[in-house]
Amino acid sequence: MTDAVDNAKTQYLVGVSLPDSLRAQEFLTAATRLGVKGALKVRDAVIVVKDEFGGTAVRETMDPQPGRTALSSAMWTGLLGFFVGGPVGWLVGGAVGAGVGAVTAKVIDLGIPDEWVHWFRDSVQPGTTNVVLLLEDLDVSALAGEFRRFPFARLVHTTLPEASMRLLEESLTP
Repeated sequence: MTDAVDNAKTQYLVGVSLPDSLRAQEFLTAATRLGVKGALKVRDAVIVVKDEFGGTAVRETMDPQPGRTALSSAMWTGLLGFFVGGPVGWLVGGAVGAGVGAVTAKVIDLGIPDEWVHWFRDSVQPGTTNVVLLLEDLDVSALAGEFRRFPFARLVHTTLPEASMRLLEESLTP
């Protein structure tokens, strides 16, 4: 098996379960460090936390949030409307921009598909945190080496080829 997965532009999902949010953040930082070293590219990351009572929280790094996107769109289209039509243009531009921004944020999925986010949200165990990475240009051996630092982690799911998946699972075994 080669160190790099075949096609450089193919994207892979890697989902890992960790015992708490602190270790999940440490794992995400380690993946980011591998990206800086050129061992992979992190296209998106999602952290899914489930508390002991079953409440979940999802934090996505790439997908635009409707409120933030609406506010940004309203500001820019309102400014443009102000230059074109004065105060009335500002109001109309802001309202149109807010609507377009909110709809755009709901329609566009830049990173991990929402179906996968929902799947990981349902599969996370109470009192744990899942980190889901969307990767490309992946050096599986480098990722496996980093996995060895997290023997308490568990590979939840991956779209990697079976041989690569086995390498990652073996690296998590103490």
